[in-house]
Amino acid sequence: MAETTGKVVIDDTHYPGEDLYCDGAVEDEILEIVKSRGADGYPEAIEERKSWPVLYHLSRLRENIVSWVPVKKTDKVLEVGSGCGAITGALARKAQSVTCVELSRKRSLINACRNAACENVTIKLGNFQEMEPLLACDYDYIFLIGVFEYAQGYIGGDTPYETFLALMKRHLAPGGRMVIAIENRLGLKYWAGCKEDHLGTYFDGLESYPGGGGVRTFTRAALEEICRADGITDYSFYYPYPDYKFMTCLYSDERLPKVGELSDNMRNFDRDRLMLFDEKLVFDSLIREGLFPWFSNSYVLVIGEKLPVVYARFSNDRAPEYAIRTEIRKNGSSPEGKEAFEVRKIPLTGEAVSHVRRLSENAGKLEAAFAGSGLKVNRCRMDGDEAVFEYLPGRTLEELLDESLEQGDLEGFRALFDRYCRLVEYPGQTPLYDHDLIFPNIIVDGQDWNLIDYEWVFEKETPVREIIARALYCYALGSERRKKISLELMEELGYQEIRFQETAMRELAFQKYTTGKRKSMIEIWEAIHCPVVPVDELSRNYLQAQERNRIQIYEDLGNGFSEETSYFLLEGYREKELLRIEIEGKPGLQAVRLDPALDYCFVRVASLLVNGQPRTLRNPQVTCNGILLSETAAVFVTEDPGITVLHAEGGLSIELEILRITKEMAESVADGNGEAKGKRKKSKGLAWLGK
Repeated sequence: MAETTGKVVIDDTHYPGEDLYCDGAVEDEILEIVKSRGADGYPEAIEERKSWPVLYHLSRLRENIVSWVPVKKTDKVLEVGSGCGAITGALARKAQSVTCVELSRKRSLINACRNAACENVTIKLGNFQEMEPLLACDYDYIFLIGVFEYAQGYIGGDTPYETFLALMKRHLAPGGRMVIAIENRLGLKYWAGCKEDHLGTYFDGLESYPGGGGVRTFTRAALEEICRADGITDYSFYYPYPDYKFMTCLYSDERLPKVGELSDNMRNFDRDRLMLFDEKLVFDSLIREGLFPWFSNSYVLVIGEKLPVVYARFSNDRAPEYAIRTEIRKNGSSPEGKEAFEVRKIPLTGEAVSHVRRLSENAGKLEAAFAGSGLKVNRCRMDGDEAVFEYLPGRTLEELLDESLEQGDLEGFRALFDRYCRLVEYPGQTPLYDHDLIFPNIIVDGQDWNLIDYEWVFEKETPVREIIARALYCYALGSERRKKISLELMEELGYQEIRFQETAMRELAFQKYTTGKRKSMIEIWEAIHCPVVPVDELSRNYLQAQERNRIQIYEDLGNGFSEETSYFLLEGYREKELLRIEIEGKPGLQAVRLDPALDYCFVRVASLLVNGQPRTLRNPQVTCNGILLSETAAVFVTEDPGITVLHAEGGLSIELEILRITKEMAESVADGNGEAKGKRKKSKGLAWLGK
């Protein structure tokens, strides 16, 4: 049976009658947002809810993973695992038809509601194994976005991933392509302290999933092996960054990331994470060693003929009037037989068309301003609404500055920087400000310096020092070594560090200008607030806990208590855990003293047996240097808390909970306890006397 929501058809002929998986009430929340607000209202809802599921299902950045794929208006598309429709709309805007396969009715309804105006979308609702034999075999594109890793759960058998891929391959038209997006099991973010995306545990993927389960992600080598097992030899890899969920850049083997490019790594929107090292610096190291493809956080595997796009950068975390995509595409061959490339800037909204068209005007203004300076401006031509530039060889000025730093060549560094400063000064009093005149936007090819990006050009007089300050500020963000030399140069130019801070504030104001009324992804990340815990802080806290969370035992065998004969039963215990301690009886054991911590603390004694008999903290044979709150609880306003049990010849057994607190909290609780008033003053002045 088929039903329609708007123009979208939902075919539930094979629906099992209930949703076999669901995220709970949040799906109802998302459905309400989709019904009541429409796509223009999603950003506001994301900011209001401060919720990972709402962000994940409704962010427009989710479309980035497919919007670069050159699907044509004549193409027939299959999307397996369409979920709440995060990418369905992007495919529908490009293709002739989109067939979705989805098991959840609730998610399919969300998909249909958000894409209700799309008359070329059909959602087939049901179990994949039942649906698969009924699917057509002439799809030009099949998209498996965040789906392949679950094959073991719904395919079964000894080789579920090979089987799944072979099944999907049967449904491609001749010359068709399959697009798979999946996490890399060895992605750098997992080494750096992010939890495995599906299990929410540390290092499970790195350790090859020792606990089992129905989800598997793969390395590049493993994905290639699966392809070969199915006889697939025509495939290519792309590298979405930071990952495929909220991709902002797409790299390929023809255009790998350059040193300094990968600095957007704090993207743990869904859960807390550790920070074991600076991912940016490690990425730079991997890039230098040619190892980036093996440690990319995610992969896009395209099966079929290689696509023309070799690089894409998405700037759609902006106000609609500035939302664009920058692509590097193959464009035939050069006279020498080498592959040729071109750069395109593509408006992603109707409002952004005029912004892209201004690039051609900017090129003319900059050529006039820098004529005779030695700085060439990469020319721009318009192809419809898209701006097209020549792809220039060479290395960025940023790369060359980094290389000089690494080699300790400060003279070479300063020579490059001095030439940059002379270029900035060249236009003189021309009322023109290129906000993009920073080191990564200058390509150096021998003696030629070329300006390759000039999206933000303003007709206003701007002090030269502000332009240089911004370039140094952007450069300094890359590493401590960069920051150190940038601050030195700022000082030489007559800037103090406060000027550096002013530059940061101006940059923040500019970023707000580009995002308009909406929050950027970094602001949304801060609002959702999934903590990042530096490992050195974690280690320090752990070692402090090990030092302070120790239960020390003293036994009086007739000579009193002494440090020399004391011992530790538990070290580094977890707070609020119910701890059980057994002390064996000994002939002549007159008393036992138990120090629950080496700090101010609360203690709750769940049970206390002395010589096999129950006791409480109010028993005459039990004393402590804390303030009793009840028969089972005490607060210790001292860094040397202790509980003494007399006449314990037959041994004792105690179960207790311990919570370390601040001195101020301990004093506040003691001062607020009626029974404790008048006792605290006395307890403050007592050395440990066992009473």
